[in-house]
Amino acid sequence: MRCLACSWSRPSGSSRISFAGHLSSGFHHRAPLLLSLSFPSSCDASLLVSCSSTSGPSDPKDSSNRSYSRKWHNPLPRRRHADQMPTSRIARDWIDSDTSPVSQDSDRFTVVSYNILGDRNSSYHKDLYSNVSFPYLKWGYRKRLICEELIRLRPDIICMQEVDKYFDLFSIMEKAGYSGSYKRRTGDNIDGCAMFWKTDRFRVLERENIEFSQFGMRDNVAQLSVLELRKSKSRKLLVGNIHVLYNPSRGDVKLGQIRSLCSKAHILSKKWGDIPIVLGGDYNSLPQSPLYNFLASAELNIMKHDKRELSGQRNRLPNQVLETGSKPSNTVTSISSSWTNEEIRLATGQENSYWAVHPLKLHSSYASVKGSINTRDSVGEPLATSYHSKFLGTVDYLWYKHLYSDGIAPARVLDTLPIDVLCKTRGLPCQELGSDHLALVSEFFFEPNG
Repeated sequence: MRCLACSWSRPSGSSRISFAGHLSSGFHHRAPLLLSLSFPSSCDASLLVSCSSTSGPSDPKDSSNRSYSRKWHNPLPRRRHADQMPTSRIARDWIDSDTSPVSQDSDRFTVVSYNILGDRNSSYHKDLYSNVSFPYLKWGYRKRLICEELIRLRPDIICMQEVDKYFDLFSIMEKAGYSGSYKRRTGDNIDGCAMFWKTDRFRVLERENIEFSQFGMRDNVAQLSVLELRKSKSRKLLVGNIHVLYNPSRGDVKLGQIRSLCSKAHILSKKWGDIPIVLGGDYNSLPQSPLYNFLASAELNIMKHDKRELSGQRNRLPNQVLETGSKPSNTVTSISSSWTNEEIRLATGQENSYWAVHPLKLHSSYASVKGSINTRDSVGEPLATSYHSKFLGTVDYLWYKHLYSDGIAPARVLDTLPIDVLCKTRGLPCQELGSDHLALVSEFFFEPNG
């Protein structure tokens, strides 16, 4: 079943989560967060839920008026003792922003961006996971780790990429108090983007799905959602979620997808009163790349770059990265002849312009919060958000629209892992981590008069 958005009834009562190891139950306490926990027996109860499937405004052919009810059982086996799950050896620390004000919890919200590694991709690309023990690649094991990590973090909004088992995830996240929406990639692909939000904190005012195939930019998709804080209707937020094309040789398509997302996010933000914007996703581009600079500076002269080098993804084998000290090779050549007229149109959105532009003033939440030299690169981004046998580097980001007033800013971020800690796993996923990407987590606050 191809479902773009689902709305499920929230269960009565609240599920209590017990943690393995020495964890603080206070979300705002700054302490190392360990990546293992267990569901209590209260989560094993069955629940009668109903689902109605509706399509977003950009995909009317997927609309459906069907609804159904079914008896639901927690797919995670019941654990009788906390020690049935190994204690994690991996810890991540919260890092506070230097400019974070003292504000009420109601003025703060937490966003996660997480490429969870599609089940099919883990099977079709086994060469990427040659160092990973087979049990750690199985969807049942990874699903548990991913959901437990998210439930432990208790974010208000979750942006997922590479989702091909949406209902598996939704069944678990719904019990934790989330609603969700899903947009599958077009063509023969079975994965897509999913967004979840806490139903007791946010309501959805509008949704829009982007199918890039409509613009000749492959089968990738993106999601946009306008959310409103339930306890403060003056607080609205636009959240975007994207998984940019991987192919490093198609920088024109990558640039076109990012440009289109920013343009559509700007239009929807203006429609609702120029509301703040958060854009999560896997952008398949490195921090030192022209594509990253395009996001940060809002413009790019494509004639100064080879389209095959726009994302900076080449030469990122783990051994190569470790030998160069995590610095990507930035060999950029000025090859105007490498761009065809069609590629120029896809990249810039215009027939006779060499400049790609977007209308947002974006900042990266991680680059905005100073971190450790053990985990950050020269521009302040994580040294690595993804690691497998053929890649070690950063491609995931949480961008936000910066305003001098009436906006949002990051209060803190959950730092990523040092390279040496990642390398000890010999490749992701592993015993403690359910994906080949790390989840990015940022807590934002509404600035005064926002």
